Amino acid sequence: VFPFVEMLRTAFSRAVPAVRRLAAPRAVAAQARFISMSMPRFAPKYAKSHEYADISGDIATVGISDHAQSALGDIVFIELPEVGAKMEVGESFSAVESVKAASDVYGPVAGEIVEVNDKLGDEPDIINKEAETSGWIVKVKMSNPADADKLMDAGAYAKHVEESDH
Repeated sequence: VFPFVEMLRTAFSRAVPAVRRLAAPRAVAAQARFISMSMPRFAPKYAKSHEYADISGDIATVGISDHAQSALGDIVFIELPEVGAKMEVGESFSAVESVKAASDVYGPVAGEIVEVNDKLGDEPDIINKEAETSGWIVKVKMSNPADADKLMDAGAYAKHVEESDH
């Protein structure tokens, strides 16, 4: 019995460090997810033309508002810009087409496009399902973060939508 116990002890002593090495990245990833979920998320800001900018540092995640996607109906195509392209406030940077209409998408902030949501090329209807979350169109490194100060908060945007619908 003693040699068997010694063999188990040796195997266990080798297995524990290996398991710890494997578990460490998972623990770090879980901790990072917890930290990112516990950090305050700033509410998006809105342009009168129905685009939103969700600001995090000097990066703005930009897309069309839930109200805009609802008004457009089923989105069937989106024209995506290129990474590196410049976005200007009030200038068209993209276009969406739905079964009802086609509409330009205007820049709510100025800067350089650093990421494009390529999933929208194959699944433009993501915008209909989750316009202000996974339906974002681009991420922009803002050249002038003060641009965001000129946008409306959710309450002002809701009032704007209500007034423009009447």
